[in-house]
Amino acid sequence: MSTVRRHPLITFFVLAYAFSWWPLPFGGFLPLGPLVGALIVLAITEGRAGLWELGSRMIRWRVGWIWYVVALGLPLAVHLITVALNVALGAGAPSLAQFSPLSGIILVFALRLVSPLDVPLGEEPGFRGFALPRLQAARSPLLATLILGVLVAVWHVPLLLPQFGLRPIELLTTVAVTFWYTWLFDHTGGSVLMTIVAHATEGIIEPSEFWAAGAAAAQGGLIYDVVWCAVALGLVVFDWRFWRGLAPAPATVQPMYEDESRVR
Repeated sequence: MSTVRRHPLITFFVLAYAFSWWPLPFGGFLPLGPLVGALIVLAITEGRAGLWELGSRMIRWRVGWIWYVVALGLPLAVHLITVALNVALGAGAPSLAQFSPLSGIILVFALRLVSPLDVPLGEEPGFRGFALPRLQAARSPLLATLILGVLVAVWHVPLLLPQFGLRPIELLTTVAVTFWYTWLFDHTGGSVLMTIVAHATEGIIEPSEFWAAGAAAAQGGLIYDVVWCAVALGLVVFDWRFWRGLAPAPATVQPMYEDESRVR
């Protein structure tokens, strides 16, 4: 217990990896590791107050309508840009025949918001709700995001195994998307809910699914990765003042986040 209290961040990542990776010998991977790790560390180090604070982030919905548009719109825009670039580079017209009706897509999106066995709810409360504010306690958002992006990419490494099919370049994309989630999280006053919404939107459709397996699908996946890297670079370049600034320490971060008048 004393080790956990002295090193809560290290303990969190060890638990996040352990709870997600333990089924690997049986061909499985559990995305709820970060959520479980955050709950355990908070229960030991901060008790009910810490758990309550994380819970409040997960339902923090009063952030302004524009941020819902951004959280939903940017991942969809990345998909549309990917399709347009892939077609421009010689891929055939995308097919929507394999997708469910709109009602089915909405249902899948809703389930991704509430299921701890799916990636958004499994990852976001831990990586964004717990780890990010603590990494930003004495670091700029840029440095904190680089550290978090690498650690999240390491968490994804077992998915490179053939049964999961993750491509190596997608680890770089994971780091790039981490910049997007940090930017959204900090600009919405520390709302984990908004990063869950954005994550659910980003992963609801795989870019390669617009084409049958083959060169067009592979090229589409690569373009998707490049577009996300461009988004991350653009966020850093065009909001440099945010990235170089120091975030408040965890002890003082909650009052700022609760003062909605200061949400950017």
